[in-house]
Amino acid sequence: MNSVFVYCEIEEGVVADVSLELLTKGRTLANKLGVKLEAVALGHGLQGVEKQIFPYGTDVVWVGDDERLAPYSTLPHAKMLVRLFEREKPQVALMGATSVGRDLGPRVSSFLHSGLTADCTSLEIGDYKDVKSGKEYQNLLYQIRPAFGGNIVATIVNPDCRPQMATVREGVMRKEVLDANYKGEVKRLDVDAWLEDADLVVRIIERHMEKSKVNLKAAPIIVAGGYGVGSKENFNLLYELADVLGAEVGASRAAVDAGFCEHERQIGQTGTTVRPKLYIACGISGQIQHTAGMEESSMVIAINTDPNAPINKFADYVITGDLNVVIPKMIQYYKKNSK
Repeated sequence: MNSVFVYCEIEEGVVADVSLELLTKGRTLANKLGVKLEAVALGHGLQGVEKQIFPYGTDVVWVGDDERLAPYSTLPHAKMLVRLFEREKPQVALMGATSVGRDLGPRVSSFLHSGLTADCTSLEIGDYKDVKSGKEYQNLLYQIRPAFGGNIVATIVNPDCRPQMATVREGVMRKEVLDANYKGEVKRLDVDAWLEDADLVVRIIERHMEKSKVNLKAAPIIVAGGYGVGSKENFNLLYELADVLGAEVGASRAAVDAGFCEHERQIGQTGTTVRPKLYIACGISGQIQHTAGMEESSMVIAINTDPNAPINKFADYVITGDLNVVIPKMIQYYKKNSK
């Protein structure tokens, strides 16, 4: 067993951010294991795609360039990955916990009988001793994710089956270029030899895609509201504060489920992961489902009536009070003291 493999999602010739984040983490894992980092790029019109991938420390890029592989379709992509993994026998295989990764990962792992941990928030390398058999394992992939509704953080290992497969949520890993001049090897996949008629029974005739108008990941300041905001009308206060600060508005899952805010603004384990310079948490209790998506914010201000709210542990500044009183004062003060 060798290599850490990353499946790269590609749309219109551009590698997705979540794949670049996984390449960054994959390089760290590969270094600890003493193996190569390899990437898989499947699609059409992929000339020069390796230039986007090599800077993240990738040693080998496997390219399958064929019009039958674009846009993404389950069966041909699954077949290509299964055949490649059967031949190369990777030690670790990673992909994003996106709509594509959540569709593709289980199918590949099921065919290979390898197991899969979904929606990981952290990946590490470590040792493991089986309590029952006493057998010791070295250099396993620790697949870390919230479990039981976010009440615990579970560390999952796969001692015997390979590859050790995991999907990882977008934004939880940092995206960092290792070396802009890093050079690896490009290997071409023989698509004709691996795909069969049965893999092409589904044909995509037309696609309609609507891009989100909310860009939480790029926002330097986020004003986020939780169930404690109380109502959809009260969320207007958050929008007012965000407008004054030049910020985006976010929400916890509880606020979204209550209908206070739209789903595309959800932050947390089942939403978007963010790293703003300033995060203002309004009426958010701070359960792990939410903090998993914002805990790496540079500065956190918590506004809550509960002085013992869990969010206060993450906060740099805590304001204990009614947000309906506090936020108007913040807006007034900021307008008064800013140009």
